[in-house]
Amino acid sequence: MKLHRGPGLFLFLFLCVLGASYALASRLGYLDRLQERYFPSTREAVRLSPGDFPAGVAAPVADVASVPLRPVLIGFSPRGASAGLLLAAGGATTLDNPVPPAGAAQGLLKTAYALDARAVLLAKEEDLRHALAIGAENGGVDMATLSVDRLAAWSPALRDAAPRTLLLVGRSRGQEALAAVGVPDLASLRGKRLGVYPYGSSHYFALWLLARAGLRISDVRWVDLPSTLDAGRALREGRADAVVGLWGDVELAARDRGGAVLATTADAPHLVATVLVARGDFAARYPDAVRRVLRGLLDAGQAVLKDPTAGARMLGEVAPYLGDPTEAIRSAPPATLADNRAFFGLSGEAPVTYDELFQSAAALFQKLKQGPPVPPAEDTKDLGALKYVSEARGP
Repeated sequence: MKLHRGPGLFLFLFLCVLGASYALASRLGYLDRLQERYFPSTREAVRLSPGDFPAGVAAPVADVASVPLRPVLIGFSPRGASAGLLLAAGGATTLDNPVPPAGAAQGLLKTAYALDARAVLLAKEEDLRHALAIGAENGGVDMATLSVDRLAAWSPALRDAAPRTLLLVGRSRGQEALAAVGVPDLASLRGKRLGVYPYGSSHYFALWLLARAGLRISDVRWVDLPSTLDAGRALREGRADAVVGLWGDVELAARDRGGAVLATTADAPHLVATVLVARGDFAARYPDAVRRVLRGLLDAGQAVLKDPTAGARMLGEVAPYLGDPTEAIRSAPPATLADNRAFFGLSGEAPVTYDELFQSAAALFQKLKQGPPVPPAEDTKDLGALKYVSEARGP
């Protein structure tokens, strides 16, 4: 039988030879060289960032300075527990005007621990995230007080800052609230407009309330607010049937329209916890400054718990929207050293620990498909300074 050599056979042989040549050239590296020379733009561009390396690699070999030669900037969004920070720093400044006014009282950090520290007021949590991300050297802050759920949500965005949780500042025990008009209970939120600032801890509390009421995310009509401070206005203007925000703001708005507060974080006193977070490079470079800040905040918090007068006055000046500042402190008091020991699992027992709260928040945001995976809780905290302070103060 005679083999018919048509064009199909020659094409098949040509493709075999071409494939073998491609495989050989690829193995010998010829293709990579040709690509680099003639098509450099087609190669994958790898962007390096500070987050690809340990945060402490640029720390000095020896202690050149135990504290920065400039003020330590601590960003915060006002809550009741912020009274301790204000007392420790001697009041609040802003990023636009970081210099305290002439004649301003010196804070506990300056008088007792020889540390120049400024409490930097940032009303929106998004602004707080940005300030921590860029750092004080670039117009931001060295440290910030964030709720644990925000830290879990923002960990991927803050990767280059390598944030490290240092201290429990306080818990919300009624500071956040859901108020409504024409809605008798949580179950009746179905089909209603729910206003909430999507980048604040009030959103996390709103999700908990829906779960408690047996409602799905899609059972309410979400109204995104530009900030937590807009919640009361949205309810008053009829832009939402219910809102989640700060109690002092939304309770008054609901009362003006004949509505009511349906729930507060007093129903979940371990859900919204505010922690002090430092940039990884700052914590590695100035460990003594970190220890002084922790001592000062714990001392100031204890002073506020003993007599809230001075702290309440400062809080009322910077955050009148919290309502009665003494009541704001009561609904979100500063955390004690014993609270910290239990929260971080050093001693005692806590209903919810830092690890549990962080991991559950991270898992929830993954379930809602809000961002990439986050690191484990263990990688987001640095308890060295807290252990040092705790051991120095004894049981």
